[in-house]
Amino acid sequence: MSNPLILGIETSCDETGVAVVRGHEVLASVLSSQVDAHARFGGVVPEVAARAHVEAIRPMAHLALRQAGVHSDQLDAVAATRGPGLVGALMVGYSFAKALAWTLETPFIGVDHMEGHLFAPRLEHNEFEPPAVVLLASGGHSQIVHVRSWGTYEVLGSTIDDAAGEAFDKIARFMGLGFPGGPAIDRAASDGDPTIVKFPRALRDRPYDFSFSGLKTSVVTFLEKAKASNTVPPLPDVAAAVQEAIVDVLVDKTFNAVEATGVDRVAGGGGVLANRRLRARLQDQADRRGVALHLPSPALCTDNGAMIAAAGEFRLERGDLTPWDIDVSSSLRLADL
Repeated sequence: MSNPLILGIETSCDETGVAVVRGHEVLASVLSSQVDAHARFGGVVPEVAARAHVEAIRPMAHLALRQAGVHSDQLDAVAATRGPGLVGALMVGYSFAKALAWTLETPFIGVDHMEGHLFAPRLEHNEFEPPAVVLLASGGHSQIVHVRSWGTYEVLGSTIDDAAGEAFDKIARFMGLGFPGGPAIDRAASDGDPTIVKFPRALRDRPYDFSFSGLKTSVVTFLEKAKASNTVPPLPDVAAAVQEAIVDVLVDKTFNAVEATGVDRVAGGGGVLANRRLRARLQDQADRRGVALHLPSPALCTDNGAMIAAAGEFRLERGDLTPWDIDVSSSLRLADL
């Protein structure tokens, strides 16, 4: 099937994303954010997220189809995130998509959320093809993946505790910067000097794995001692130092993998890849090494339906349809695909 028309639905956490994609062309991509609903809690509350998805999913689907100028009976397939993620949130989008596909008598594809992030760069970079090293960094996941070919993935490294986005959120909350923490620290750091404070870079002896919980502890300890002695540096400087510590580790370990695999392409996905400092550092290293860098635009770094549709198209072409009796899996692993 050439350039199938696919509806993609993403509800793994706190964003209700729906998109209509034909081939690599995004005809429509809409998003209902829950940031305000979770901000007062300082993080995502699973029950609140699931209820918000229930309210948003149908209007978002209608809006995406209307913006794309297509009718549901024109769809060649419906794809939805099967996992990993919050079980309640996953079930809302997955069940809605499955019911729609059943009604339309069209193929249904349950998509791995992380595979969706792997395919996000293809929506804006037609030249992006494996083999490649891909950095996946979000609130729930931090991984370095060797994409040998589409559908053949080797997870070289991952976090042993907090993901990068989770570290941003926890540290920003302690610093009083609000939620979500990544964008808040990115904004605060823009006027800061990252050399004023030196925070640790963990797991230097493990070339691809991450650990960010120690960074959080280090920041809390530093600020508590600084407050006690009335020597707290300006907040932008602390934010810049935190950001640099996280970015250093992500960039260094990504290019460790590039050297080990010998690939000439690097890509990225996940909400943390919207960070301006991280994008600049990745580009600088790619340029220095003569490696092609393919990063999605910030809107496609965060969770969205377009990436799910893109991964769904690949699975559709391979004939990997999801049986009707297969349910969501909160612990779905990219390495098991």
